[in-house]
Amino acid sequence: MLPRWIVCVLIVLLLGSCNSDDPNYKPDPSDPLHAKVSGARAYAHVEAMVAMGPRPSGSQAIERNRVFLEAELNSVGWETQRQDFEAETPIGPIKFSNIRARFIGSKDPAKLWNRRAYILVGSHYDTKRYTNIRFVGANDAGSSTGLLLEMARAAASRPEFAEHLELIFFDGEEAFENFDEKDGLYGSRHYARKLVRRLDDQLRPQYVVILDMVGEKKLSITLPADTPKFLADTLREAADELGTRRYFGVWPTSITDDHIPFRDEGIAAIDIIDFDFKAWHTAKDTMDQVSAESLEIVGQTSMLFLEKLLTKPPEN
Repeated sequence: MLPRWIVCVLIVLLLGSCNSDDPNYKPDPSDPLHAKVSGARAYAHVEAMVAMGPRPSGSQAIERNRVFLEAELNSVGWETQRQDFEAETPIGPIKFSNIRARFIGSKDPAKLWNRRAYILVGSHYDTKRYTNIRFVGANDAGSSTGLLLEMARAAASRPEFAEHLELIFFDGEEAFENFDEKDGLYGSRHYARKLVRRLDDQLRPQYVVILDMVGEKKLSITLPADTPKFLADTLREAADELGTRRYFGVWPTSITDDHIPFRDEGIAAIDIIDFDFKAWHTAKDTMDQVSAESLEIVGQTSMLFLEKLLTKPPEN
């Protein structure tokens, strides 16, 4: 009998596998891109990853997760590149790997990684390491990772849009003990330090958009209180247009997540997260917490949000 995660991958496949500095992107109103985002397809991706079991950084399961992500992205026209690194953690040195993805489209593949990604869109794909519970992270980090795969598929249908994005799947968001300057956010800190600092102003992304815990049935997106006003207002504009505004609120404080290293580098960053998740970091974070409807709400709203960012003049 095939392992359950392989069966889930086959289900995903049956559903449909799932160098310009100025974007000059003009959406086609007759063919709304956001409507192409399917909650059912995103849910199938989440199910496939959860079937692999716990996927903490440095494990064999997270390597299976990487292979799955790369295969799905490659199948819909995205080129992938691993960003491997090793970092010291409270439990000793761990090997991590971020997965970058750029859409090939009509551009010269040889220059793929040397053109500007106007917006960096990310999710972490590692699950928190536990020794006393079985933590499969259906919502944290399965939901955002599965949704980003589905958004990649939808975006590929409009190359002139997809070519202005870089998708980034971060390893090591979770702290091994407690979040502090040395524990947690390993992947995003490494990316920001190694790539963003070394890029000249013409190659730095204009915005960073992070997705995290976006699939809970009782959906309540809680933007961090310190979210840049321009980004928060543009997201609310997209939500108002789609009638999803009631699902998007504000958390009373800042939130430690993968947007922080980019914010600290002076890049406008937003964290689209449902932090009011009662099963957070518990054994109850399983597939019964996740709904295709919530994934579709966040995915379609986020896609329209990205389109709007590409058509608005940047704020200084």
